Amino acid sequence: MTDNNSETPTLGRRSFLMTAAFAAALPIVSEATMAQARLSNTGGVPPMDAVLINANENPLGPSKAACDAISACLPMGGRYDRFDAQDKLINTFASQHGLKPENIIVYAGSSEPLHYTVLAYTGPTKSLVIADPSYESAMLAATYAGAKIHKVHLNGDYAHDVKAMVAADPNAGVIYICNPNNPSGTITPRADILWALENKPAGSILMVDEAYTHLSSEQDVLDQVAAGKDLIVLRTFSKVYGMAGIRCGLAIGRPDLLAKLSNYGQNPLPITALAAAQASLDDPDLVQSLG
Repeated sequence: MTDNNSETPTLGRRSFLMTAAFAAALPIVSEATMAQARLSNTGGVPPMDAVLINANENPLGPSKAACDAISACLPMGGRYDRFDAQDKLINTFASQHGLKPENIIVYAGSSEPLHYTVLAYTGPTKSLVIADPSYESAMLAATYAGAKIHKVHLNGDYAHDVKAMVAADPNAGVIYICNPNNPSGTITPRADILWALENKPAGSILMVDEAYTHLSSEQDVLDQVAAGKDLIVLRTFSKVYGMAGIRCGLAIGRPDLLAKLSNYGQNPLPITALAAAQASLDDPDLVQSLG
């Protein structure tokens, strides 16, 4: 895998296709994948109106505005997005959070950029540091990358023990912080994450997974992306926006950091997901701040 101290390679058509094919051969494991695997031990699939707690689904589903946007764009379902919808979504999110459009890549959910970040920044000489317990998907990606995995117990408040995580390996490639944490639901204070950013090993990055940030009153760390720090933030529309089955998410970081994720390719985005995500962001009253 790529050493994160090296320059980002320039991919030709042949090397890009080979890298993309390699990435496509690796399973992208999401909460849905793991929940489906567990169903094999329960004797069957529950009815559609069941609330699947193990998949952290939002039983309310998409907002009315998002559903209306999906219905309106269905006649165009035979076409690929011409990037105008994607660009509009990026520009909207950037404007709302004080970012630049080049800080954002849109994916079909946040599982892809989570995997691609680990693949890009870990390997046989660059480890993954993760809390124990935390969201398992990053560890599976590290296994594909041939990276050592350091699991660090949560502290007495069940938050990430950032000092122990930073000290776990001077050659860490990725330090993964899921905040609020999955599965514990606990919050790591923003001050602790900022400490980790300033004290992490040189050359490593923080990957901060903010899938559940809207359920917390803790301030997010998107401003640290705007400040040019060594981190990639993950966001998803699967949780509070109720779009788990529609698939839309974001990777947010410095352009040079995101460039390494692009080496692993990107599937065309569903126009329904882009429409629903745009409608969700355009509704100022949909997500009320807890702060």
